[in-house]
Amino acid sequence: MAGGTDTTPDPLAPVLEAARGAGWTTVTLSLAGVADKAAFMERCAEVLDLPDWFGRNWDALADCLTDLSWAPAARGRLLVVSGWQEYAGQAPGEWDIAQEVFASAVEHWRDTGTPLEIVLAIG
Repeated sequence: MAGGTDTTPDPLAPVLEAARGAGWTTVTLSLAGVADKAAFMERCAEVLDLPDWFGRNWDALADCLTDLSWAPAARGRLLVVSGWQEYAGQAPGEWDIAQEVFASAVEHWRDTGTPLEIVLAIG
């Protein structure tokens, strides 16, 4: 494409816009190019802007997602995980653990005034 600019509309744009309009914080965590746990943890640290004490392991990720005192206040949080298929194929056991951590975090915040939702983008 001329100029190297992708003009394909983001199918999640309306969802992200609606969440932001409701006062939610939104983050898209692209796992494109991630093939192992170290890269996954590094991508999470960077994109989620995790605190310095994040130990880059599953327990530390779970701690960060269930104690959001380090994050700016929000009415709710939406995390969209995209490009996860490669990681899931390269490291299926690790991907299973990641999904467990995500599910536990969502459950932790479910009945609070500041819910966390994590969505896996398919396309």
